Amino acid sequence: MRFQTFLLAVLSSALGINAYWLETISHQGVAPFAGTGYKFFRNVKDYGARGDGVTDDTSAINAAINDPGNRCLQGCASTTTTPAILYFPAGTYMISSSIVPSYFTQLVGDPSSRPILKATSNFAGFGLIDGNPYYTSDPNWVTTNVFYRQVRNFVIDTTNIAPGTAATGMHWPTSQATSLQNIEFNMPTASGVVHVGLFIESGSGGFMSDLTFNGGATGASMGNQQYTMRNFTFNNCVTAIIHLWDWGWTYMGLSINNCSTGIDITAGGSSALTTGAVVVIDSSFVNVPVGILTAYTSSSLPDTAGNLVLENVALQNVPVAVKGPSGTVLSGATGSTTITGWSEGNRWTSSGPSRVQGTLQANSRPSALLEGNKYYTRSKPQYETLSADQFVSVRSAGAKGDAAADDTAAIQSAINNAASAGKVVFIDFGLYRLTSTVVIPAGTKIVGEGYPVLMAAGTGFFTDASNPVPLLQVGATSGTVGTVEFSDFVVATQGSQPGAILIEWNLASSGAPSAMWDVHTRVGGFTGSNLQVAQCLKNAGSSEVVSSCVAAYMSMHITTKASNLYMENCWLWTADHDIDDATNTQTTIYAGRGLLDESTAGPLWLIGTASEHHVLYNYQFVNTKNIFAAQLQTETPYYQPTPNALVPFTVNSALHDPDFSTSCSGVSGNCAASWGLRIVDSSDIVVYGAGHYSFFSSYDTTCSTVDAGENCQSRMVSLEGTLSNINFYDLRTIGSLSIVNRDGTSLASWEDYVNVYPASINVLRI
Repeated sequence: MRFQTFLLAVLSSALGINAYWLETISHQGVAPFAGTGYKFFRNVKDYGARGDGVTDDTSAINAAINDPGNRCLQGCASTTTTPAILYFPAGTYMISSSIVPSYFTQLVGDPSSRPILKATSNFAGFGLIDGNPYYTSDPNWVTTNVFYRQVRNFVIDTTNIAPGTAATGMHWPTSQATSLQNIEFNMPTASGVVHVGLFIESGSGGFMSDLTFNGGATGASMGNQQYTMRNFTFNNCVTAIIHLWDWGWTYMGLSINNCSTGIDITAGGSSALTTGAVVVIDSSFVNVPVGILTAYTSSSLPDTAGNLVLENVALQNVPVAVKGPSGTVLSGATGSTTITGWSEGNRWTSSGPSRVQGTLQANSRPSALLEGNKYYTRSKPQYETLSADQFVSVRSAGAKGDAAADDTAAIQSAINNAASAGKVVFIDFGLYRLTSTVVIPAGTKIVGEGYPVLMAAGTGFFTDASNPVPLLQVGATSGTVGTVEFSDFVVATQGSQPGAILIEWNLASSGAPSAMWDVHTRVGGFTGSNLQVAQCLKNAGSSEVVSSCVAAYMSMHITTKASNLYMENCWLWTADHDIDDATNTQTTIYAGRGLLDESTAGPLWLIGTASEHHVLYNYQFVNTKNIFAAQLQTETPYYQPTPNALVPFTVNSALHDPDFSTSCSGVSGNCAASWGLRIVDSSDIVVYGAGHYSFFSSYDTTCSTVDAGENCQSRMVSLEGTLSNINFYDLRTIGSLSIVNRDGTSLASWEDYVNVYPASINVLRI
């Protein structure tokens, strides 16, 4: 079969047919802890799939996924040791039962000619792709612990299944560092249709982009903690979107056309709403009788549930924009109109919460963040116009990726050679030890093969917390001019590296922004990190710091003269548990700081990003401006306040560290705890959804319940110094007594903004 695939590639080249580079490039990726002979890259046609529109390819596809045997499926909690890419060349693959991707698996189709996964008429299963099967009454994987996987470039077709027979295109309860991209769902449009394109019932997302839904009863039926969804199109669905529940959700570039109802957020009814908040911006509804169905009223419960924000939403032949239990709440138009701003929920005022359902003055959008009248966005490139010889493999350059060899010189050589030749760096899968800084010159493009890992390692270079140094230095000095593109890899540490700054961003990009898509930092919690249960097992209630678990200085630093950076679906994670432990046992690992942005110019776009479990703060914006954020998500370290944020890192005033030894004076409760978000002396910041969560106090979750008084920590969001044009829409906290502080004084208490589980402010502006 491998020879047949090779022969097909040769014949295609001879005939002038350009196969996707990922199909033809030499695959040298290694999974160093998976065993000898383990295959990382799998072409489904090498396992007998035909893609001819006739043959049932289900067994062949699942065989490709699970080779050898059950990689991590039924009964497996999670893993990083047996990753895989499953590649689908162009064709129509008939599917009679669910394709079930194992943990840490990417399904990738040819983007230039998307493969079609088409259900047979007798299809049986919960989704043509079932991303988390029910072998028991619960999903196989804990839905908040499903990380590091993607599905992209497919057409999913259920039109062979009778319209009145229940069918689901994809079942996808999942969490951070996952994505769906460039997928089309085709369903019947006949009367009585009950098909659903995408179904999500739980998890902690997340990001998706460039999805299209045609037909069906419901395009997407979804419940998850939080999500950012960008460039979704719905055509001829009965209902485009049904929200089962959420804490917060942001839609950007939503296009709903010829559907009976656009978005339904009525789940639970007015007495027990389950949708916490929805934000819709830069979107359109065309020929939709009812744009949004809401159950929100002046007395609906919980107090702030059903929060809704609409901004720059264009309507064409939408008679009712928003409909409540008693009828029209916001009229639309039989012609064309645009909702510049409208909201329902508890807005913040200096005198307390104000329950409002009505017009919202549109914010002053910073021009630097816009493309036309919409916020700038950009989909992850897949380089489909390039041939395989336009990529420089780091393994071909001599890197081993075995988690043992020093790969610094080989990686730097590959990057330098690719940049000078105008080619793309290809990081074959592996775990690469880097013992000194790798400099990324302007013009570099890097794409990973299924989340390879670049690790700060060694016993000297990154170990001095008094002299922090970068692992990846993007641009040699702050203000270096040029652009780069990063996608699909992980930056990490191996062992204790208390002086490691994982990514230092120095580039001042002109023209199109530099960008990172699906690039994540991960400190500990995986095989090869030497920061797992065996080394860093949690010790609940103990203030002792295990020095070997002080693992990183900072996840990412955007320096003063850097500018023009777009980040999409990037997760900066200090591991709270061991992914490769059979029971996901919790760990205590220390990384000092999350994302520090001190660019004096900006702009910075943060689309579906998260930063979790850093000691001092997760996001900090200082002396900066022009920031757009959609669904920032943070978590406070689970071990705090024992020890608290005063240890183990010394305050570095040059990097504007918060000083809890002084700022906590007179503050009751657990004050010295990581800031979810800290904004200092900055302007022109717009946040369309932010969830800042503190679930634990010394690994005990009791403190995060409403009944307990949300007292895991005292404060969560801090606004300090000279500020202007600071805008929050759907600002949520869990476990914090104060939602937001201004110069040390609380502006809002959680008790005044109780939502479905978080506390949530609908609109807050400074």
